[in-house]
Amino acid sequence: MQTGQDALRRLSRPGISLVILDLGLPDLDGLDVLKALRKSGSAVPVLVLTARGRVDDRVNGLNLGADDYLGKPFAFEELLARVRANLRPRATGPPGVLQAGRISIDPLRREVAVDGRAVSLSAREFYLLKAFVNHPGQVLSRQELLSMAWDIDFDPQANIVDVYVGYLRRKLGEPTIATVRGAGYCLPTSSQPASANGPDSHRQS
Repeated sequence: MQTGQDALRRLSRPGISLVILDLGLPDLDGLDVLKALRKSGSAVPVLVLTARGRVDDRVNGLNLGADDYLGKPFAFEELLARVRANLRPRATGPPGVLQAGRISIDPLRREVAVDGRAVSLSAREFYLLKAFVNHPGQVLSRQELLSMAWDIDFDPQANIVDVYVGYLRRKLGEPTIATVRGAGYCLPTSSQPASANGPDSHRQS
């Protein structure tokens, strides 16, 4: 599809698993396509491609309902990795609301509730939790979490993911996010134990 109008016509049909949306369309701004898609009630994952690299541009796209954001130029291998991550099983819930176990997220209002109790999160905590809720029961590596919540490349020496997982555990409850030693972190489903590796599973791997 070459234009935004073409995209909107195609997106009105069923059977779409993922949208890769370039913001630089010839007829419409890609963000207008994104807004129209979310206004229609569609929860299909949207990966935005753009040369707009400023933080406020990325935040605007995420606030409008994008699931992931990749700046140009980009490596094709990274695009494939993000496609795979966004095609993993996703949380279900009321239109516009993500639900995973006890946690619900309203991406448009940026509201979070646990067992119906409102929880206040910083912007970065929100995007990290959204990555988990979008992939319940899936083990997410630090590289994947950095890509989804920070839009930066993996630095094996950085512990920023560990730090923010700690923040989320303090606000949501210690068992909410499990450590899978040597692999990353997981938001357990109701059929999974909260501790993925025994009593000390919440230590950094």
